[in-house]
Amino acid sequence: MLPINLIGNIQNREQAPFLHFLLNPTIDVNLMSEESLEGKVAIVTGSGKGIGRAIVEAYANAGARVCVTARTADQINKVVDGINQSGGEAIAIPCDVTDADAVKAMVDQAAEAFGGLDILVANAGGNTVWKTPTEDITPEQWKDCVDVNLTSAFYTARAAIPHLKKRGSGKIIFTGSGLGHR
Repeated sequence: MLPINLIGNIQNREQAPFLHFLLNPTIDVNLMSEESLEGKVAIVTGSGKGIGRAIVEAYANAGARVCVTARTADQINKVVDGINQSGGEAIAIPCDVTDADAVKAMVDQAAEAFGGLDILVANAGGNTVWKTPTEDITPEQWKDCVDVNLTSAFYTARAAIPHLKKRGSGKIIFTGSGLGHR
């Protein structure tokens, strides 16, 4: 089984090819072709570009049916087109992850479209204030940063858990940025 339960401290990269893939995004997505996610359903937030796109494409390549979601419809539609043209099964659902009602609607729609949910990757995030000195960040900018990076992860997990419970198990994966190390 694919080592998709990345919560915790993985010491050995050989035992975690997916982590190795994330740390080396230039690796061919076919790295995961040995691992099967056949019959699984995954939602990856922030999957219109970057690591989120790489994750959703790798999951689709491994056989999962995937929901590609981000704010920008054009980006996610291109990702979905590529997955579907390659023989995968994907849907695009635009969503602002800082809106709890929109997140719940997105998760419910994806679970209904695919008959359930097995994997949630809460990947959406960003930081527009990282070059701004702390004393120059306004309270509104700080709130926006926390909402997109922290509150959105809570919203997506909260919306996904009832669907994961219906399946009897599942995985929730939170991604983070190296920005926190600066």
